[in-house]
Amino acid sequence: MSAPSPIELAIAALRGGRPVSIGSTTVLSVETATQAMIDLLDPDRRAPMLISAQRAAALGLGNEREAAADSGPVEVSHCDWLDREAGMALADPGRDVDRAPVGPLTSIAVKNVDESNAALTLARLAGLLPALWIVDAENPVAIARSAITAATKAPMATIVARANLPLDDLPPSQMVAFRDPASGEEHVALLIGAFGGKPPLVRLHSECLTGDVFGSMKCDCGPQLKEALRILGEGGGVLLYLRQEGRGIGLANKLRAYALQDRGLDTVDANRRLGFADDERNYGMAAAMLRALGIDQVRLLTNNPAKVSGLEHEGIKVAERVAHHMPTNPHNADYLATKRKRSGHLD
Repeated sequence: MSAPSPIELAIAALRGGRPVSIGSTTVLSVETATQAMIDLLDPDRRAPMLISAQRAAALGLGNEREAAADSGPVEVSHCDWLDREAGMALADPGRDVDRAPVGPLTSIAVKNVDESNAALTLARLAGLLPALWIVDAENPVAIARSAITAATKAPMATIVARANLPLDDLPPSQMVAFRDPASGEEHVALLIGAFGGKPPLVRLHSECLTGDVFGSMKCDCGPQLKEALRILGEGGGVLLYLRQEGRGIGLANKLRAYALQDRGLDTVDANRRLGFADDERNYGMAAAMLRALGIDQVRLLTNNPAKVSGLEHEGIKVAERVAHHMPTNPHNADYLATKRKRSGHLD
């Protein structure tokens, strides 16, 4: 068995509430670090919080000099009342309506912007809120900033298993499992029927537990998946099932975004309020999976132009875009309208 990669170790440490160092910056996750761990590493209670610019603006720090950039990190100075529970109340926008007013909050100059940005990116890769304590620690898990950049910009795909998979009302199919050697994440490709001699019809489907498994009506993911399988079954093709829950923010954060949508935010503003981009997905892994399958040209089943440009940016030619329409319901009509108006999805 191969040893875990640096990015796997760093993600595991952050998820486990342990310190991680990126160069001279050592951080703990506000979400997973226990109060005991915080007290151990910060006995004098001086550790500042590191948050995204979007979250800083939501907390009323938008007029501070250090919070002026759209994407730059922001440090919040420590104060007596800022313990773990208070830190979570600041980090999680789902608590904004329920919590009492806090403050005063003061932003301070970020010592190393590149390392701080990398730390927030690592938190996002771990599926955690992008909110961190900056601490001093002996023997933290160390990772180079370049390794974090590589994990986001240059994914690789290694085939680890494949097997025939009989599916109801579909022609002979095979499932191929891939592993990203940088992060350890696993993705799968479903090869349906025969498609030799021409660019295969391909569907990129981001994992959606709520829609694909439980039939949530807040999105159109479940119906999209079923219809894609039906279409691919008619003429053959490939479905890539990508571990990009909630547009890449993870299941827990997607549910946090849902709670914000219940309070009136659309899906774009909810993601931003959490400290994420509108869409955290990239399609480097999808391109790597296709290349591993010997595919360099596709017909893409999608209404999302970002998928077309994303694959072509990664060297996969999109010979044709095939529209993929789903009917709306009262629960997802606003969501689908937002995808068209703010994310550029096509009709």
